[in-house]
Amino acid sequence: MAVAPGFPARRAALKMLDAVMRRGETLEQAEAAALKGVDSPADRALARAIVGETLRWLTDLDLLIDSSTKKRLPDDAKPRGVLRLMLAQALRLDTPPHAVIATCLPLLTGGPRRLAHGVFSTLMKREVSLPDVPTMSDAVLTRWGKRAEAIAPGLIDPPEVDLALKNPDETDARTLDMGGVSLAAGHIRLPRGTPIEKMPGFDEGAWWVQDFAAQLPSRLLGSGTGKRALDLCAAPGGKTLSLAARGWTVTALDINGKRLEMLRENLKRTGIEAEIVKADALTYHPAKQFDAILLDAPCTATGTCRRHPDVLHRIGPRQIGEMTEIQQSLIHQAVEWLPSGATFIYAVCSLETEESEDQARWIEETFDLEPMPIAADELPAGLLPTMEGWLRTHPGMLADQGGLDGFFIARWRKP
Repeated sequence: MAVAPGFPARRAALKMLDAVMRRGETLEQAEAAALKGVDSPADRALARAIVGETLRWLTDLDLLIDSSTKKRLPDDAKPRGVLRLMLAQALRLDTPPHAVIATCLPLLTGGPRRLAHGVFSTLMKREVSLPDVPTMSDAVLTRWGKRAEAIAPGLIDPPEVDLALKNPDETDARTLDMGGVSLAAGHIRLPRGTPIEKMPGFDEGAWWVQDFAAQLPSRLLGSGTGKRALDLCAAPGGKTLSLAARGWTVTALDINGKRLEMLRENLKRTGIEAEIVKADALTYHPAKQFDAILLDAPCTATGTCRRHPDVLHRIGPRQIGEMTEIQQSLIHQAVEWLPSGATFIYAVCSLETEESEDQARWIEETFDLEPMPIAADELPAGLLPTMEGWLRTHPGMLADQGGLDGFFIARWRKP
């Protein structure tokens, strides 16, 4: 039987969905194996879009499926996985139902195929729709509580593309030239879909890609002319580039050689200079002192759920507990290296309290550090510090301007 055009993309999407839901892999990890044999860039992009929308709206898709089956399908049943993909295409990607059927039903055989066909057809005849915003899973609701309602509107669509400019003075001119919008000096936001390499200013190294929230930690260290900074856990390097562009002499340390290569490439393209050190931060012994240490710590990355919706379904208490232990070990190292008068910034792209607010309280209880509260006039319009002087962002913030990732940032000074 001839394979319908587009079938390889659906097969790859099912493999990725299975890898995330059953094996707890990230989408990036799952792509490597799932996309083998899918040669068309359009098909590869389609597979990513299908599984991304499926994960973004998974709870609501499951509610629809359960409303049309006499007996609930097990979570790991293949027909449920295929139906999730089918409904995501019809309800989120506007794929015609006949095309969904032609490309997805071949993923099943026998009774499961008839079941999926019947459920999908019934739902299409009922003209079902999804809610205005995605419904969070029970596990996420338990962890995020009332915050989940505010976060959900930021998860409706994948994020746009944020750029950090090497020269903030060029913000207005480049924003106009690129047809984007700017949320602050040194930032431009563009619609997703444009190939990065073809954007104006790429070849001349005028900017790098970095989510707006991820640009904030380095901004909060200010100008660094004549000062040294350690960017701890630096790769892929957006904060290193930002600090160096602001005059800091930067040492970028990370254990991941492959991700450090991305930093090297961006340094070369932008003409920005920084020292790169490949080492384990837990065994590293700096030969020099730093005026500032920025620790953007490894974390569950649940704050990146706009572009990585897999984190909504594969992160739980075990992963959060593992990350908090690693974070505290890295904090111990960083604080030990701080000379008197130096600034320490702790940041994570996590929405979990254990990795953010709880860690900041632990730092203040454990170490001799003076809080350096973040002030409102240091932040872009629309963002405010917490009562403690920390910064907490989440995807529902600035929603009318495209939102931003979830980040937590706190700042101290060594007496």
